[in-house]
Amino acid sequence: MMIVGSTEQAEAALRAGEIACPDCSARLRPYGHARTRTVRGLGDGRLTARPRRARCQGCDRTHVLLPAALSARRADAVEVIGTALAAKAAGSGYRTIAARLGRPFSTVRRWLRRVPQPHARWLYEQGVQHAFRLDPDILARPKPWPSMLGWGLNLLAGAALAYQARLDSDLPPWTLIGLFTGGHLLSGPLRT
Repeated sequence: MMIVGSTEQAEAALRAGEIACPDCSARLRPYGHARTRTVRGLGDGRLTARPRRARCQGCDRTHVLLPAALSARRADAVEVIGTALAAKAAGSGYRTIAARLGRPFSTVRRWLRRVPQPHARWLYEQGVQHAFRLDPDILARPKPWPSMLGWGLNLLAGAALAYQARLDSDLPPWTLIGLFTGGHLLSGPLRT
């Protein structure tokens, strides 16, 4: 699975031959679609997407191009999960967050447990890398947070806003954060 900004951007890049296979670096070509997914957004909102599937011209492996607004194997959008993590960083407990988002306590508790200190540190490192690449001044003036998770989300949000301003992007901040983290807002990057 590969994380892309949006289905439309992925489709255009795929047709232009601009997406390389993560396994062998050959070009990917269109190869149908994955199943249509509908996930919950904030409030009563719903997001529906039909991710593109691509096949590598070199190794014949297939890859699903998942929009960054969605999380793999999650019923909620990145925006919802990110909002829960930001509330945790601000000091809210899982019951308060669950009530505010209208989600089951067990779901929110599970999300929050998926961000232990080492993963919060990884999110912070991703924030530093993307902030430095897009606007190094962000690193000179970050808002102080009592936790590593807060620092990381703050830097990722700053990088997302810098990305929007610099590249005139219409992708929402949480979608950009999903893109910056490669779809790993909740769990660390896959180690191979």
